Amino acid sequence: MKKARIVVTLKTGVLDPQGKAIEAALRSFGIQDVGSVRQGKVFDVELSTEDAAAAESTLKSACEKLLANTVIENYSIEIA
Repeated sequence: MKKARIVVTLKTGVLDPQGKAIEAALRSFGIQDVGSVRQGKVFDVELSTEDAAAAESTLKSACEKLLANTVIENYSIEIA
């Protein structure tokens, strides 16, 4: 069994209103040292295969089809 983590983030230049809202909320709680915030998504996935190449192929397909909007988001895959 393989475990993987997929991190999906907005591409540079794409507006992030949720990140701006989080940034403002942190400042309202007195956390002033925050420069900027960009939000994203994390998926922890368990795969039934032991083959790292097959796992990566499966996860890339999942990202391209469902987990990431590749027009505005980037993704990275870490397989353990």
